[in-house]
Amino acid sequence: MFILAELLKSVALLISLVFNILYFVLVVRIILSWVGADIYNDIVQLVYKVTDPILEPFKRLPLQTGNIDFSPILAFIVLSVLKSFIVNVLYGIAARLG
Repeated sequence: MFILAELLKSVALLISLVFNILYFVLVVRIILSWVGADIYNDIVQLVYKVTDPILEPFKRLPLQTGNIDFSPILAFIVLSVLKSFIVNVLYGIAARLG
């Protein structure tokens, strides 16, 4: 059971890393939207392809006031809660296994 517990801890760390990368890419997208980046740039397109599936459900909600879009903030909150839940559940299971 020790090996399974360590495997679950490793999976939790990997999931945490993936969420941290998503946070970083979301921040990059927010900055790109502020500076008016070239949407035909390959890096900008990659950032948009990664973040569009995350932001799309939140963009349907009425979270825009004037020129300010609050959907990325809600996305950060939801991602943080999801990350905490998943990682804590995995660590809890790993702790019970030994």
